Amino acid sequence: MSVKNCEKLEKNQVALTVEVDAAAFDAAIEKAYRKVRHQINVPGFRKGKAPRKMIENLYGVEIFYDEAINIAMPDAYVAAVSEEKLEPVGYPEVELLSVSKDGFSFKATVYVYPEVTLGQYKGLSAPKGEVKVTEEDIQERLNQLAERNTRMLGVDRPVENGDVANIDFEGFLDNKPFDGGKGENFDLEIGSGSFVPGFEEQLAGMAAGEEKDIDITFPEDYHADLAGKAVVFHVKVNAVKRKEVPALDDEFAKDVSEFDTLEELKKDIEAKIAADRQNAVDHAFEEALMEQVAEGIQCDVPQPMVDEQARRFVENLKMQIQQQGIPYEQYLKLAGLDDESVMAQAQTPALRQVRLDLALEALAKAEGVEVSDEEIEAEYERAAGQYGMKAEDLKKYIDQGTIKNQLVNTKAVKVVVDSAIATKFEEKAPEGEESAEGEEKPKKRASKKAAESAEPAEGEEKPKKRASKKAAEPTEGEEKPKKRTTKKAAPKDEEEPEE
Repeated sequence: MSVKNCEKLEKNQVALTVEVDAAAFDAAIEKAYRKVRHQINVPGFRKGKAPRKMIENLYGVEIFYDEAINIAMPDAYVAAVSEEKLEPVGYPEVELLSVSKDGFSFKATVYVYPEVTLGQYKGLSAPKGEVKVTEEDIQERLNQLAERNTRMLGVDRPVENGDVANIDFEGFLDNKPFDGGKGENFDLEIGSGSFVPGFEEQLAGMAAGEEKDIDITFPEDYHADLAGKAVVFHVKVNAVKRKEVPALDDEFAKDVSEFDTLEELKKDIEAKIAADRQNAVDHAFEEALMEQVAEGIQCDVPQPMVDEQARRFVENLKMQIQQQGIPYEQYLKLAGLDDESVMAQAQTPALRQVRLDLALEALAKAEGVEVSDEEIEAEYERAAGQYGMKAEDLKKYIDQGTIKNQLVNTKAVKVVVDSAIATKFEEKAPEGEESAEGEEKPKKRASKKAAESAEPAEGEEKPKKRASKKAAEPTEGEEKPKKRTTKKAAPKDEEEPEE
């Protein structure tokens, strides 16, 4: 193999002209012969037993050329890329220039990793919210704790609003049962609005063991064929239960926490809310700064990098949808989307993520950011403790390269944050909606449609860890940092074993 020309094109593309000599081509032809000989009929020979020269004499020497080129070209391309010290992005477009018994030549045009020029990344400014925790916030969290520890007690009286009635029911339209209208031993909270309007109200006053028919007219905007239809539900009340909400006192604190008094529990709740809100404020501040850094870089982003990131977003979306128990194809149908439109919507957030990744890498290089083996091991230990695992077990899920990459990113972002200026945050709540005092609302991003919703939901790992986020999160299906390893021009078929 020899590189005859390496031409730099616009938009981070390179065109390589490569020649494969006669010896290398003949070796590939021999491999091609061994691979396909069993498919060729030669009079007087069993399939796969005819000599190569016999086949070439019968069908022409070119019979193995196509397969031989497919065998030799990937290795020749990889060698050429290595010789020219290129970092390809994606697969090349290949054009065969010439072929003969003396070898062949081809032209491979490929995107390469871009050169990035950083803009300003120190002394930036961005709004940063203040964290406050009110008594109402603490009380709301206490109420949630109480709700989770509510007991259900059976009562010997008719159903009242707020009770939970265990019921059997079956719906009839024109005296015939309809699909989806039947249930048994269903716990229905009266007043919750879970059922069709008018249903829960008509259960009031019924006692355990009582049965009756309920007349219901479905709303005109009901989502099924029953819209606007008058039906009858036959209902039996099996049991009546009421909620017993625990009193918010010291005994409650002992039951639900490690604290002996309600006051201690409230202080702990206050601290946790403040910590959560501080993390949210810090993260929003960091994101605002890093968006400025990403917008400030100068480089031509190769489209294959954007396409690959978009595919990751879409795959993440599919996983999220399926985890909710919804088939992805059904989701597309309900949302009025198709694969092409989802990928198109993913392009904008994908470009933003790629620019951020490029900025982070350039920033880390400019600052000489390094991560020691000790820091990597310490992060394994920290993360393992967080997830109740041993560090050695965690290493089976997250490789060292992933940890190192995330720690480097964290240090790079810290350079930006430590030199930044925080300005006053002025929250503009949507009309008719107010947020907790001092609490910053989640940052909304442009084009927040289906594909961008593929960005990790709360609690899931983001494509790149930023700022004060901890490095290791062993989420199932976790994406590892993209390695810019040289890819072959085309998948190679395995060589048939020699007989």
